[in-house]
Amino acid sequence: MNVRQIVLDTETTGLEVQRGHRIVEIGCVELIQRRRTGNEFHRYINPDREIDEGARAVTGISDEFLRDKPRFAQIAEEFLAFVDGAEIVAHNAAFDVGFIEAELARAQTPPPRFAERVAVLDTLALAREKYPGQRNSLDALCKRLGVDDSHRDQHGALLDAHLLAEVYLALTAGQGHLGFGDESASLGARISAPVSQRMHARPRVVRAADAELALHGARMDAIDKASRGACLWKHLEAGEDPA
Repeated sequence: MNVRQIVLDTETTGLEVQRGHRIVEIGCVELIQRRRTGNEFHRYINPDREIDEGARAVTGISDEFLRDKPRFAQIAEEFLAFVDGAEIVAHNAAFDVGFIEAELARAQTPPPRFAERVAVLDTLALAREKYPGQRNSLDALCKRLGVDDSHRDQHGALLDAHLLAEVYLALTAGQGHLGFGDESASLGARISAPVSQRMHARPRVVRAADAELALHGARMDAIDKASRGACLWKHLEAGEDPA
């Protein structure tokens, strides 16, 4: 069964949904089996209220720019069709989900509620578990995990959703990801051949080049150091008893 995830981010007029702040931008990136498909959902939204000065400085979005954009009620059905049944991946997910729930209620969208339509995975909670006591903002995680965010001058929902997709894949890869794959490749999607097609193809043995072996060795050393000598692969390769 294909695992479908939607990496989601929103920009808002301010930080507090309880004070009537609204969504002004929503961006979604689709992952299937942990690979980008190229399928996206991106809309700017007229919030029918002014954007706080702080939010305007962070996003660069002006009240004038949003005046001719659709209201959330006009894009709600299309948005729900895009995300229905998926697992939502969001950073500080309670913030985004709270704003989406408020917008859907304001638009009088029929039930079920948003949180009942989707599963939700919070990358902030994952990061705090993996890096306790450290800064775990999206910016901090990009730097820590080697995700290039040099083109991010300001916050944007679709841009941040793409960055978060890379951060999420790196954050959850663990020792199974050696840095040679395409999971964290920038923006482009690479979808593998169907399983049935791969089963009937003749296996091809590919030998690792010397440079790749050197990279592999360096990666194993780094994992072993980070885990204080608990890297099982490194000990097995050396013919040592891991016990």
